[in-house]
Amino acid sequence: MPTTIELPQVGESVTQGTVLRWLKKPGDAVARYEPLVEVETDKVTMEVPSPVAGVLRTLLVEEGATVLFGAPICQVDTEEAPTGNAAPPIGTTGVLTEPGGFAVGPTGARPINAEQEGLMQAVPQAHAPVPSQPSAVHAPEPSPPSPQDRPRRGAQRLSPVVLNLAREHGLSPEQVAGIPGSGLDGRVTKQDVLTYIEGRGAPALADAKSAEPPVPPPSAPLRADPDEETVPLSPVRRRIAENMARSAAEIPAAWSLVEADVSGLVRRRQAAREEFRWREGVELTYLPFAVQALAEALKRHPRLNSRWGGDAVLLRKRINIGIAVAAPQGLVVPVVHDADGYSVAGLARAIAGVVERARQNRLSLEDVQGGTFTLNNTGALGSVVSQPIINHPQAAILTTEAIVKRPVVVDDAIAIRSMMNLCLTFDHRIIDGAESAVFLQLVKQMLEAVDDETAIY
Repeated sequence: MPTTIELPQVGESVTQGTVLRWLKKPGDAVARYEPLVEVETDKVTMEVPSPVAGVLRTLLVEEGATVLFGAPICQVDTEEAPTGNAAPPIGTTGVLTEPGGFAVGPTGARPINAEQEGLMQAVPQAHAPVPSQPSAVHAPEPSPPSPQDRPRRGAQRLSPVVLNLAREHGLSPEQVAGIPGSGLDGRVTKQDVLTYIEGRGAPALADAKSAEPPVPPPSAPLRADPDEETVPLSPVRRRIAENMARSAAEIPAAWSLVEADVSGLVRRRQAAREEFRWREGVELTYLPFAVQALAEALKRHPRLNSRWGGDAVLLRKRINIGIAVAAPQGLVVPVVHDADGYSVAGLARAIAGVVERARQNRLSLEDVQGGTFTLNNTGALGSVVSQPIINHPQAAILTTEAIVKRPVVVDDAIAIRSMMNLCLTFDHRIIDGAESAVFLQLVKQMLEAVDDETAIY
């Protein structure tokens, strides 16, 4: 009997994935738990196993298509009943046709409240199955509809992604309807709404009674000039762009800098690195010392380990520190969970593990979820001063800059010391300058306190 295989849900914050490559073709035998398709999300690239054994019958999604989790992706002929999510859940299946918009084929009724009815717009049926062999006869392509033939924007329907984004930013149905859509038949996409929000500014959107005249919505995406090359956005690059734009638009960020004399840290690391490399098989860098100091400072100043909740500040109970990594596919932030429970050696092993997986594009969803604070080691790239952008929705981000030997005054005498700048960007809705300064001074003091006797294990 044919069994429909769905793209399984892999995390609360991940809603869709792009089919990169089918690992099987129609007619191939498929074993249970054998990798079936390679899918890229905005966080990781993963192989999806088959929940059943049988023969691959039909591909429902082409390579390169973006689909919602829970959407049917293929059919397998099998005598075995599926053990996973093999039947489409009611009212949730869909195949994305462009960023932010999707085509949905409802399989059952689901109540829609008045707000959803005003914002959501009808979407066409899901894609037909992809035939295993191309058809020999091609119907002539219809001419594109004229503007007057296109459905009125008020009669269209927005995707849940656009609906949720509009609700978050206080957009009314009329405002959404006025945004020029770049999707199929002029449909408003998530990126259209984000561009509109960035152009107007978050405060103006939240205040519907603002006396200021509305800023005209931005034009459609730019077309490349003859001397320009168009580089399509990968899911990772699109996610970075959206998150950074949202952070800059929503968070009133301030920043400060202190310099730390880390001469003792340099000596301690230099004395231990060879034995540590031989014993642990990984390099002992300065980063685990910085993470340990940061975790301790966050325990004493929990507001730095929080997020903005609209009418409250939400303090995080766990200290999960994200480490910004320049991976081949773009900037990723794998997370060291419960960083306050590790020794320097434990942090070195944990950091080396997630960094290696990030650079090999082998991060799991657990590796990139749950971060409460981000540390960016820009010093590894030679930077000495930087102003990082907060990893939304976190409250702050810290950079450790390059360690540079330079002359400083010590006890009224000039000495050559190893100096490092620490740069903190913080959400001024949650943290004031005084608290950020005390926090930053504490991190500095703990790094300056590292000496020849500091424990590694």
